[in-house]
Amino acid sequence: MPDVASDPSLSLSREIPRAEWARLAAGLAQPLSETELVQLRGLGDRMDLTEVREVYLPLSRLLSLYASSTKRLGAATSEFLQEEDATTPFVIAIAGSVAVGKSTVARLLRELVSRWSDTPRVELVTTDGFLYPNEELERRGLMDRKGFPESYDRRALLSFLTEVKSGAPEVRAPFYSHMRYDIVPDAHVVVRRPDIVIVEGLNVLQPPPSPNEVAVSDLFDFSVFVDADVEHIRTWYVDRFLALRQGAFSNPHSYFNVFAHLTDAEAEQAALGYWNDINMPNLVENVMPTRHRATLVLRKGADHAVESVSLRKL
Repeated sequence: MPDVASDPSLSLSREIPRAEWARLAAGLAQPLSETELVQLRGLGDRMDLTEVREVYLPLSRLLSLYASSTKRLGAATSEFLQEEDATTPFVIAIAGSVAVGKSTVARLLRELVSRWSDTPRVELVTTDGFLYPNEELERRGLMDRKGFPESYDRRALLSFLTEVKSGAPEVRAPFYSHMRYDIVPDAHVVVRRPDIVIVEGLNVLQPPPSPNEVAVSDLFDFSVFVDADVEHIRTWYVDRFLALRQGAFSNPHSYFNVFAHLTDAEAEQAALGYWNDINMPNLVENVMPTRHRATLVLRKGADHAVESVSLRKL
């Protein structure tokens, strides 16, 4: 029997160093300006135009190729079945820890993929909108586990994605306000049959609760996991918390305004408390174990830059 562990050719994925992946950008024009990148970049994320060109531009092209190929396959299948072509949106998942930069990756890919001629219409939905409202989390005793799998309305998320993949002309997702730290009643994100839907969230790659149930990930056509060492993510989380104290937390309407006037030492202690009690356990117990389920893994180093790419073989 072949030794899979010692023979890279038998691996399920291609392990591609940053320099090798960057060569795929040869001949591709840089589509973003510095101003556009600043608007897309999350707080604390150090992504620059070089990384956009070397990492995310090739990835955006790959995603566009996957989507257009899937669309052609759908049309060929409909022709074979002698049915009207009913190609539905290509759904991409972006997963990873709090503070790892997945929101920036999702926003950036939405922008880049939409600039390819075969996938001009791209929508982004975050799974924050499928968290139970705070009132319901309080009722269930889950406020201290917000972000854990059980804090999401999994059935509502499944229903949303099922409608998207079934070709419904218009599908609505709940809207989550980070300022209010809660679902906003009567506010929605509306998806109208785009070429691609990007779904970003912590636990999007979770397996089903039981073998007889459908997993949310069963409805994805491609998935990206943004990965980094736990120690690095902890540092980024604390740094972001400290920066938010001077930004969003200072808004008197913010749920987190109580942290705005803490000293540096007090704010760091509060951030580490949230990290150690909530975010790290969720990462280790629920998020990291789903990494192997992703189609592609972006591995970041201590400086927040992508160091390597792992792409599953077809």
